[in-house]
Amino acid sequence: MEKLPQLDGVIARLECAEHLEDLQSAIEWLRDHYRVDHMVYHWVSANGEQYGCGTYDPAWVQRYIDQGYLRIDPVVLGCYQNFHPVDWKRLDWSSKSARSFRRDAMAHGIGNQGFSIPIRGPNGQFALFTVSHDCDDEEWAGFAELNRRDLILLAHYFNQTALKLAPGRAPEPTQPLSPREVETMTLLAVGYSRAQVADTLSISEHTLRVYIESARFKLGALNTTHAVARAMARGQIVV
Repeated sequence: MEKLPQLDGVIARLECAEHLEDLQSAIEWLRDHYRVDHMVYHWVSANGEQYGCGTYDPAWVQRYIDQGYLRIDPVVLGCYQNFHPVDWKRLDWSSKSARSFRRDAMAHGIGNQGFSIPIRGPNGQFALFTVSHDCDDEEWAGFAELNRRDLILLAHYFNQTALKLAPGRAPEPTQPLSPREVETMTLLAVGYSRAQVADTLSISEHTLRVYIESARFKLGALNTTHAVARAMARGQIVV
């Protein structure tokens, strides 16, 4: 497993996608370049419409459906209660049904480690972006630390692309960012800390928070990372 060097290229590939099927080829490419066992993106709209792409064995996907695992899957249940990325080790696997599910998943090659990112979109849409792998705790912790930010950005780009390509879906209106908001989002996008951004722009961190919160509101973002992803995807900042 390693850090992906061509993140900008992947984002451009997602932005140019013309069909939902393009997401499947993109996620397979990412799985191979991250050198992990699996990557999966799955969404559910408020009216029950679903779409998914990923690298799980089709036999496992069918078994998951047949066994009704959606009702007991600690990953789904845990992510539905969270807005932040979730490491599988921090979920509740204490029940008999959860332990049985975990054994079955591992028997189908899902891996003993996992990292899932919950995404909440417009009109009650809920999605998950998941990476899983079979390795020890130390290796997984290093991978998650190295790639956490990129994975969050990719999760939101996958979701944004899926929403854009969904049949009959109208594009979301865009509010322009102010010049200061553009500067703030751009510096955050290239990896500056909040303190570094404030110092570069010669403003206080309190004023910086005002710009960030304003940009988040205009972009309809759940957090700062999501705001950066949306601003980049909409062409409001260029990195």
